[in-house]
Amino acid sequence: MTQPPFDSSEMNATLQKIKSQVDRVTGLLVATQDGLVLSSDTRDVENESVAAMSAAAIGLAAQFTAQAGVGEPRTAMFEGTSGYVCVFPVESSLLLVVFGERDITMGLFTIAAKQALSLLQHAVLRQRVHTVRANRRAYFVDEPQEG
Repeated sequence: MTQPPFDSSEMNATLQKIKSQVDRVTGLLVATQDGLVLSSDTRDVENESVAAMSAAAIGLAAQFTAQAGVGEPRTAMFEGTSGYVCVFPVESSLLLVVFGERDITMGLFTIAAKQALSLLQHAVLRQRVHTVRANRRAYFVDEPQEG
């Protein structure tokens, strides 16, 4: 498993920011591909169980889409009587779980969930670029000078 792109407090702040920016999203959870919780901004949800089920859902979606001949899964979405839940593979090591309000159409939820995914992907990318730049600076500062 690769190193998570954020520490947990930074990821929590990112999820809170995304949740405040995206209408009709009631919760967010980031998990590993193995189903372990990395961060969450949820209420009344058993995060550990949801993280494990999100990994299983994406695994099943991968088998289903392969058998159907439609490529890699982009999402696993479920509609319940009290709202929606959607699982996105963010990158090879991360999953994003998005929870949606009860009184929203599936189309509007899909738009909101994809907006949340896009914001998280941008945050992960920014953090990875920041880490690479910091490592480069450290390398060049610590590199012995010939002379």
